[in-house]
Amino acid sequence: MCLNLVRNPTVNMSKQGEVCAGDASMTDSKVVPSASESPSASQLTQPPAAAGTPSRLAWLDLLRGIAALFVVFDHLSYYLLQHVRAEVYNWFDAGNYGVFVFFIISGYIVPASLERKGSVRTFWVSRLFRLYPLYLLAVGIAVVLYFVHFGSLRGEGADPEASFFSQLLMMSNVLGGENLPNVVWSLSYEMVFYLLITALFIARVHKRSSWYALAFAVAAVAIGGLLPQAYLIHNVATPRLIAVLADLAVLAGLAFAVVLRGMSRLLGAAMAAVVAIALLAFNGGWIWPWEALSILALMFTGTMFYRAEQGQYPWRRAIAIGVGVFALIIAAGLWHSHALGMSAHAELLWERKWVSAFALAGLTFGAGLALRHVRWPRPLTWLGLISFSVYLLHPLLIESYHHFSWTRLHHPFWLQVLLAAAFLAVLIAVSSVTYLLVERPMQKVGRRVGWWLDAQFGPDRVPDHVPASPEPALAGGSRPPAG
Repeated sequence: MCLNLVRNPTVNMSKQGEVCAGDASMTDSKVVPSASESPSASQLTQPPAAAGTPSRLAWLDLLRGIAALFVVFDHLSYYLLQHVRAEVYNWFDAGNYGVFVFFIISGYIVPASLERKGSVRTFWVSRLFRLYPLYLLAVGIAVVLYFVHFGSLRGEGADPEASFFSQLLMMSNVLGGENLPNVVWSLSYEMVFYLLITALFIARVHKRSSWYALAFAVAAVAIGGLLPQAYLIHNVATPRLIAVLADLAVLAGLAFAVVLRGMSRLLGAAMAAVVAIALLAFNGGWIWPWEALSILALMFTGTMFYRAEQGQYPWRRAIAIGVGVFALIIAAGLWHSHALGMSAHAELLWERKWVSAFALAGLTFGAGLALRHVRWPRPLTWLGLISFSVYLLHPLLIESYHHFSWTRLHHPFWLQVLLAAAFLAVLIAVSSVTYLLVERPMQKVGRRVGWWLDAQFGPDRVPDHVPASPEPALAGGSRPPAG
């Protein structure tokens, strides 16, 4: 009951990879100061309020809210408004569109958060308290629903130990897990991105975002179709062993990156990043390797646009490269989908939806960026604030809804519209509660833990030898590009 990217057509459709929005709803969306700002140790150990509270980037919240609604429609329309779904999906995949928007936003704001903090330790502490509390709550609810016969564990109960290790780092989709809830597939690629940008940041080569975007896009076209899917767990070792070894390697690498300094820190971060990329390339589940490479290209494109908005990269070049990356990603899908054995009609239908979803996702992000100074209504930005809860919890709510036999009856269209509206109202209410009682308080705890660690052990800012441009964001390309 999630959006379908390309799948092996020999697999039963009900068991194919069903994917939802990504971690864009999980990211910080604060106004990011210039990279040349270097707070003192005393500033780093004090709450931001001491220096003024930054305002949120409301346009990102607006886009998150839009993306979340499209993902919810994608999943809910399996049970309500099926006729609307059938018409829409002849031309456009709402789920793909939503998840692509999420990934671009994540690429835009997550590296900005790391660079704003300037601290690998603070960044990962904030990620931990931002993601895990709600993630654990969602997994817990899924387990409870299973025991009261309202939901399923999606096969994760067959080998609880393997499931634990595959879910531990929220990388289940590259560790042979079944994703519980099913939407957490995208967190795997978010985590790969986090590990990669951490290594690039420590190595001080993180500014070359356009290079990375193009490199992953070219790789998606050139080798994406040659890489095997889930190769490691099918040919090298058991899923449990792969998950244990990968978890240990990533955790050890992160520990080195957070605790140590100098070359040891870089080697630790590089080890974690290499393991993550290897898992993405050789052990991915549900989505094909060329799709995974396309996701990274998409995220680095978002980072490149952030640099252009900050005046670190020429807008004209950023737009040209962004168009090129999107063209390469679309070409990768059109090229590699021919090897999947679909019928001519199914292939034509898939190609239409792949192109339209990508093109509209890019245009949506571009429109949001162009209108970033507009004051948007609070209800619209609120939906973006709670979008992580909406993303993680709506499949569980759908399972609960579908448990009742009357939901399987054929209802008149007007009643389906009312039921969908009621479902959305309940979802927003529940997500608002979890945001206010879980997400926001735990984010505050994370900030306090970060300040405490800075006070106890000193700040661990990574020196940045590439200063940000003092020019305004729309100044153009009068300085050498770094993006």
